[in-house]
Amino acid sequence: MALDTLLIEEVHTVSYYADDFHGKTTAFGEKFDMEDFTAAHRSFPEDTLVQVTNVENRKSVTVRVNDRGPYVEGRDMDLSRAAFEKIAPISQGVLHATFRRLGDVDLVGECEDVPRTYQRRITRDVRFHRGIPHTFSLGETLFLGSNRYFVVRGITFPDGASIRVQDFVGPRERFQFTPSVTGEYRFLVGTVQGNQREMVMSVSSCSREPS
Repeated sequence: MALDTLLIEEVHTVSYYADDFHGKTTAFGEKFDMEDFTAAHRSFPEDTLVQVTNVENRKSVTVRVNDRGPYVEGRDMDLSRAAFEKIAPISQGVLHATFRRLGDVDLVGECEDVPRTYQRRITRDVRFHRGIPHTFSLGETLFLGSNRYFVVRGITFPDGASIRVQDFVGPRERFQFTPSVTGEYRFLVGTVQGNQREMVMSVSSCSREPS
């Protein structure tokens, strides 16, 4: 029986981690953000997308593996707080779930039937309504809005070229951007107080050859 078939059928014990680890460096070198849809797993490669389904209520969430763990015996995955809350009350602490590996975040195109995962948080108090997705389709337009003022400071394009934007966006406004080519885009976003964060979006083409 294939590994992924076993994963879908096997029930795993899943917990979450949050405040004590927020802002600390993960095993893969990025900052842990408890508001992002991420997970820690002992063996799945970095940036693997995994659909986690709570077997009790059938709610699912798609997460990106960006850390190693958990280190508590008997547990198979740690979800970020935001991901755990999508499929169970945070007070529950532990849930039982099935896993479905969807592939690498950079290889799973928007043509696949894969839920998007979003980067929402600039700081604890400044968050996008939806956010910048990890994957996006060429030809679509990205719209960014927030509960508070934010700044799009700059964008780096797939060819390495960068533009300085310095666009201040209010709570009732939207910043919009339409990718012109496929590849990796980097957005430097921040608050009016000077905090900033880089978010990465991989753009792919969904065009298919006519049948």
